Amino acid sequence: MNRSIVITRYAYALVKYARESGQGELVCSEAETLLGAIRTVPDLRRMVTAADDVVSPFDKKKLLQTTLGNRLSTEMSRFLTLLNQNGRMELVEDILRDFVDIYHRSIGIRKARLTTAREPSERLLQRLKALVKQKTGDDVIIEVEVDPDLVGGFVFDLDDYLLDASVRRQLDLIREQFIEKNRRII
Repeated sequence: MNRSIVITRYAYALVKYARESGQGELVCSEAETLLGAIRTVPDLRRMVTAADDVVSPFDKKKLLQTTLGNRLSTEMSRFLTLLNQNGRMELVEDILRDFVDIYHRSIGIRKARLTTAREPSERLLQRLKALVKQKTGDDVIIEVEVDPDLVGGFVFDLDDYLLDASVRRQLDLIREQFIEKNRRII
């Protein structure tokens, strides 16, 4: 079966299970914590996504439980057991990432990324949240990334919408125009 279909099915199943049990927020919080650990600890990622003949599924589940200080909710514990039983632990990072996205969308929350040259003001963040709320009707969680290479301005990424209002992008456009004009001269 196609890998992306498997990931999506498990993610939707976890959303349904978490919501039916009334523990959606808790399971989502645990998933975000696990994802953060998997992303920031390369050895954990390598061990969790390794083939089952390298690290057993049981050990992978134990690694993830230890990441949460052995305080897994019943729902997350059962879900990880299901992944173990079905030999899908190598997909856990992708499944949890899709779960978080699907769960947030199901409760009217979108995720966005704001990249700026320096730390944005709280006023700017509130204005962006209000604008997204006005246009989509959904609340937004904005992840902020500081990239001094932008020189100034910002890049705002929400779902399939990208607004690049950075000075770096403007300089790139000017450079491209300059090169194109000089080609015509020669």
